Amino acid sequence: MIKRIIFILLASACSLPAQQLTRFAVVDLPKVYTAFFRESRAVREFEERSARVQADIDRMTREIQDIKTRQIDAAMRGDQSESLRLESEIYRRSEFLKDYYNTRTAELEDQRRRLSQSGAFLDQVYDEIRYIAESEGYSMVLNLKENTGILWYSPTVDITDKLIQNLLDKARR
Repeated sequence: MIKRIIFILLASACSLPAQQLTRFAVVDLPKVYTAFFRESRAVREFEERSARVQADIDRMTREIQDIKTRQIDAAMRGDQSESLRLESEIYRRSEFLKDYYNTRTAELEDQRRRLSQSGAFLDQVYDEIRYIAESEGYSMVLNLKENTGILWYSPTVDITDKLIQNLLDKARR
């Protein structure tokens, strides 16, 4: 009888569906954006444009400084008409530089904002997160920086570096 009860218990235990463990992973999305997004063509173009704008601003500033030096020299020589003409030129160029700076800064800021919110980029990140999660058996992936409910996590569930590497590998193809 005891053998029969043990056999029934063992048989029923074996026939119970196996419990599925819920596995969590975390991703540091700001780190992903910093590491991967910096390497993208769109960001390189943005940085090149920023550098061109800064070079233009530096060039115009030097030109204004040169004109100021010439204006001071004209004033020292007593050439009032040349000094006034150069002062007018300085004012005109300074106003242009101020407008150029304000316009280009606003354009660059708008471009930077659009880049960071790029739907195509976000789709690519989320697709890669989905691939890693499904292939490694994670039931849920949490954004480490935006979830205040995470009090502790094991570094073994952090898939940030793997995500960055996968994105970089795909970008190089």
